[in-house]
Amino acid sequence: MLQLDSHPTGRHFLQIPGPSPVPDRILRAMSLPTIDHRGPEFGVLGRQVLTGIKQIFKTVHPVIIYPASGTGAWEAALSNTLSAGDHVLMFETGHFASLWQKMATRLGISTEFLAYGGTDAHLPHAPGWRRGVQADLIEARLRKDTEKKIKAVCVVHNETSTGVTSDIASVRRAIDAAGHPALLMVDSISGLASADFRHDEWGVDVTISGSQKGLMLPPGISFNAISPRALEAMKVAKLPRSFWAWDEIVEMNKDGYWPYTPNTNLLYGLSEALDMILGEGLDNVFVRHQRWAAGVRAAVNAWGLPIQCVDPAVYSPVLTGVITPEGVDADAIRRLIHQRFDLSLGTGLGKLKGRMFRMGHLGDSNDLTLVAMVAGVEMGLKLSGVKLADSGVQATMDYFAGHPAQVALLQKAA
Repeated sequence: MLQLDSHPTGRHFLQIPGPSPVPDRILRAMSLPTIDHRGPEFGVLGRQVLTGIKQIFKTVHPVIIYPASGTGAWEAALSNTLSAGDHVLMFETGHFASLWQKMATRLGISTEFLAYGGTDAHLPHAPGWRRGVQADLIEARLRKDTEKKIKAVCVVHNETSTGVTSDIASVRRAIDAAGHPALLMVDSISGLASADFRHDEWGVDVTISGSQKGLMLPPGISFNAISPRALEAMKVAKLPRSFWAWDEIVEMNKDGYWPYTPNTNLLYGLSEALDMILGEGLDNVFVRHQRWAAGVRAAVNAWGLPIQCVDPAVYSPVLTGVITPEGVDADAIRRLIHQRFDLSLGTGLGKLKGRMFRMGHLGDSNDLTLVAMVAGVEMGLKLSGVKLADSGVQATMDYFAGHPAQVALLQKAA
């Protein structure tokens, strides 16, 4: 009897907020033959990517590249700058801020977790997970720290679990206004190369990021962009570190090499990604993501469903979180959409599990990709019995048709 292939035709729609869809030209670059990581050819590649990645972070200072996930870069940032028992101030904006806080505690760091103090009708158990970092609370706490015991302020730039992009410049202003010497550490794992980020201009001391989001690479590379103040803190920090230690890496990076075996073929992909992003122009990349996000949010508004981020001023250009009606299991909707339409959406994490899903609009995407994603979600919502106010597909098409990409770029330039 003839057995029919059950594998779906066409490409899978990977619309989670990372890992993002990888462009074919990056996959082809990664397929090049592996080379000697101590040879002269590799030195050229190493210097190339180390120079290019600085432009993405908007820094003139060193950027460390690790063969690791973003979680490793979290640990590297903490272990290179702090000692056991040091007190750090962190801000709860979502699941990943919470995971970073948990890691710091496990490393023997004393953590203080600030959070939004208000209420929220849609998510009474997690009101702060719909908003960005509140710099005024950070400033107030630092002013009370007259003995300057707080060694660092740690915040998430783009909270992947909620679709909120916090104002990092305001956090630096808060630290400065309080006259406090604390380091500023920022997780921009999902924000880098999709949302505006300025390591030097915003006075960030350590920026953490990863390869699988805006850089459009597979997972496996992570980064620490480090300021001169962070390098000075390293000299007195006493947390154990070996693999993560900045000093040996910075020294060997001067010639384009690493003190251990780097992930050579992923660096080929990084080189290609840098060519694509810098060739388009970083600011143009930011405009493109803002436009995509606005088109997707138009659909959610048309459906009449709440957007996870409650403050339009900090809507993420990387993803949009959607809260499902009370009693409707968001994960059941996701499973149905995946089964019926071969479309992957991000799940609700931590306190948001079952209450929301996440639509990614980053990576190797375009207008039609996102219209198709919205169509798959709309069909899934209807099949799940969710009553929608209007057509989100039509709203997204109308937005993209009425806001051509070229016009958006010209407006940005003006």
